Amino acid sequence: MSSGSTSSSIRAAFSYCVQQVRNYDYHHYLCLLELPPNMRKPAFALRAFNVETARAMDVASDPRIGLMRLLWWQESIDKIFSNKLIEHPVAQALSSVISEHKVSKSWLKRSIEARINDAKRDLTDIPESVEELERYAEDTMSTILYSTLEAGGIRSTAADHAASHIGKASGLVLLLKSLPYHASQNRVFPYIPSKIAEKHGLLVNQSDIRIDSREGLSGAVFDVASVANAHLEKARELSGNVPSEARRVLLPAVPTGVVLDSLSRVQFDVFDPRLTRGILGVSPLWFQLKLKWYSWRGKY
Repeated sequence: MSSGSTSSSIRAAFSYCVQQVRNYDYHHYLCLLELPPNMRKPAFALRAFNVETARAMDVASDPRIGLMRLLWWQESIDKIFSNKLIEHPVAQALSSVISEHKVSKSWLKRSIEARINDAKRDLTDIPESVEELERYAEDTMSTILYSTLEAGGIRSTAADHAASHIGKASGLVLLLKSLPYHASQNRVFPYIPSKIAEKHGLLVNQSDIRIDSREGLSGAVFDVASVANAHLEKARELSGNVPSEARRVLLPAVPTGVVLDSLSRVQFDVFDPRLTRGILGVSPLWFQLKLKWYSWRGKY
């Protein structure tokens, strides 16, 4: 393949990544636009990888097909780091990023392995505690932030610490937002820990969670959201020690805060239709202004 056609192929791959993030992860798409130009390519490639793996089970007609897709990505990460060509635009973009920037294989492997383990989990095998959800959130969300910081050449313990908390908060609210989808598809709530479910009278037979108690569910959602909010507050407490060049990478804290505020306004009822309006329950203009304000002030 000539250098010209290779260059064209890479441009098309990155364009695909941007479009995937815009289509399926719009609030993070807006966050990435705030990054300096030299960081956008790796950030979009990494976020597109997250989109591909996060959607694998949802778009598959059969769970086994979704799991096969995740296993394919697990194998592809090994091939990418072995400089082998993969005929997939996100894989091609990741390969280009890895050849130009330092990105640890371990973060990407940890992310895909967490999704594989979740895909293998039986729907009735609910997590026992919120700590299990926090680990899953860090494995799938914080790792994307760690990798983005790495790709940007940002070495900071404080930034990594903040990224850990933001990823956990972001992952937890994402799981909460997914509850109506899972209830409609499978009539289960796979991401309500049994200890919290039991506290709010939702647990049946030690493994089943009632889906007919809106009040009990709102209480359970409040408990998980409170943990997410605590992580968000901890991340923001660290901001004084986070280098200025890292703060825009941590802007996903803003949409996480928006979701928590939106949940609070509807008394933590995840079935309230107001949560589906605009961007994360607020008007698109308000969301973009809020994001711009945080970016301009060097905050997250």
